[in-house]
Amino acid sequence: MGNFTKWLGAGLGFTFGGPIGAIIGFAIGSMLDSDVISLKEYKEEQEDYTRKTTRQRTERPRVKKATAGDFEVSLLILSSIVIKADGKIDQVELEYVRKHFINLYGEQRATRAFKLFNGIIKKDVSTREVCIQIREHMSHPSRLQLIHFLFGIAKADGNVTASEEEAIHKISGYLYISSGDYTSIKAMFYNEIDASYKILEISKDASHDEIKKAYRKMAKKYHPDRLQNIGEEHKKAAKEKFQSIQKAYESIKAEKNIT
Repeated sequence: MGNFTKWLGAGLGFTFGGPIGAIIGFAIGSMLDSDVISLKEYKEEQEDYTRKTTRQRTERPRVKKATAGDFEVSLLILSSIVIKADGKIDQVELEYVRKHFINLYGEQRATRAFKLFNGIIKKDVSTREVCIQIREHMSHPSRLQLIHFLFGIAKADGNVTASEEEAIHKISGYLYISSGDYTSIKAMFYNEIDASYKILEISKDASHDEIKKAYRKMAKKYHPDRLQNIGEEHKKAAKEKFQSIQKAYESIKAEKNIT
């Protein structure tokens, strides 16, 4: 592995090719232009990047499973789309991304990843092309986790703007996230009266049995153990989403006096 893959703390798989690979190459070049890395380091990164992408083009085609590094790069790219959705780059949202990465990966790895992010955010990105590549290689639970993270970014400044929500909704559609799952995750970030019902994807007149059944279904869907091959650090982050399901259920139980 070259220095670039070491920065991510994990080998990259599908994100070395396709539109995401092109974005990575652009970001590495931007890092050189910004004097973030030396010319020697840049050449090493590009040589390693070229070797791997060339090898993948000549290999027998196959479906590549997402790795922790792939998930990390996907987070960075999709985050850049949401942050730029309202026509400006909000420093509060940038800080949220940086802090989130520190919590996940530690100071050193997060700092390196964020340097890459500063290059990615300068690039015009095709949301559709990036999402298609992610969708083809990443599991449904992992894609749900991406949407949860994106709402966290949008809410970092205390308010999800219409343009930010539109960007996340578009990403969700391209990732083949159902409207029910999208609404459920969105409700985790809004203090609405019926948010708990939206999180469990049920109506307010649902029976006690329907509520219990919905909770079991959602708890299974959002359980952190369903995140495979993308690193223990991302499973830990998924616990926040899982806890929202539990809190919603407890809230409805108390309201309806369910034992």
